Amino acid sequence: MFGILRPCARHSCPSVHEAWRAHLCGLCLTLRDRHGHLARMATNYDGLILSVLTEAQARAQAQDRSRDGAGAGPNRRTAGPCALRGFQRAEVVPSDDRGARLAAVVSLALASGKIRDHASDGDGIAARRVAGVPLRATAAAWASAARRGAESIGFDTAVLTEVSARQALLEASPGRGLLDVTEPTETAVAVAFAHTAVLADRPGNTESLREAGRFFGRIAHLIDAVEDLAEDRARGAYNPLDATGTSPAEARRVCEEALHGLRLAVRDLDLEERHLVEALLCGETRRAVDRAFGPRAHGAACAAHRTPAGDTSPVPPDAPPGGSPEGPGDRPGIALTALAGAAIFLTCGLYRPPWSEHRNAPWTERCCCDSCDCPDCSGCCDWCDCCSSCSDCCSEDGCCCGDGCCCDCGS
Repeated sequence: MFGILRPCARHSCPSVHEAWRAHLCGLCLTLRDRHGHLARMATNYDGLILSVLTEAQARAQAQDRSRDGAGAGPNRRTAGPCALRGFQRAEVVPSDDRGARLAAVVSLALASGKIRDHASDGDGIAARRVAGVPLRATAAAWASAARRGAESIGFDTAVLTEVSARQALLEASPGRGLLDVTEPTETAVAVAFAHTAVLADRPGNTESLREAGRFFGRIAHLIDAVEDLAEDRARGAYNPLDATGTSPAEARRVCEEALHGLRLAVRDLDLEERHLVEALLCGETRRAVDRAFGPRAHGAACAAHRTPAGDTSPVPPDAPPGGSPEGPGDRPGIALTALAGAAIFLTCGLYRPPWSEHRNAPWTERCCCDSCDCPDCSGCCDWCDCCSSCSDCCSEDGCCCGDGCCCDCGS
């Protein structure tokens, strides 16, 4: 699973984390039910925001169903035990939900494009003539499945599949600015966000969703660029920051501006339920930016482990955040790396190979479903500044959800 929106139980309101998990598991099971077990590997943390947005706009329809005797609350079904949930059952979004189906086809299209990108860049197993054949075949199958699935909900995946080609042309053209390079991603995300208004029959939200999608796509693209900067420099690969002469500090400024625009766009949305949307698009996006540009997990503690005692050498101003990764020689071959990756996936991150910086971390930090990059929970609801009206989200005790969250919108 990949993406920047990864709320955890330790800094999220309990109701937020439960609702997020319902959409995440719903997306995974929708991929399984509609596209086969292998498609579950395309589960995308960010893709599920499409399911969240669709439900948040269409909640009135769910209430209509409850009045008709279809059950109260959001549309849910009980899923069977799953290893990633500790073999517990859970209430999840059903695979026939249109928001989940949109999230599934977008996740498949993005995963397919990512594999094709690696193949065209000569990077990893996908680029190998023989060993890469299964991966390239999987990418083609996922692209076809995404196209078929999108047709059933009136969505055109062409804008997603064209991103890679447009991105390659921009990267090959010198003299481009940073926002020129991020434009294909912004456009693709904007189209996907706007389609949730079509599915929920909320045409008045289309432009605000399109704007929110542009800002979110810009942030996701820049976070990816910053996190890959050190590795790209070591391999001599293309990176948007170096190619456009943008420093990490300038990239952070662009992200901060995009965060502000994203909050304003979310505020303009006409939603039946704002809580989860604001928690993800305002709060978790903010945390993602802080993770990428600031200390990764535990502030100075991590820096102390990376810096030898007595070493006071200054950090170059254009150095990538988080320090330099290990060199290529410190890692094993492709076969062992692939096996380790499979083991990490199957154990939900509990297993970490000897060369991993997370190998000796506590299991709560290694587990992909329980990872938390914040040193404490003091700012658990710092997204509340984007609430359009505190009377809509806060109870009398200053808690947004009434379940023990420490938020106080009035502060």
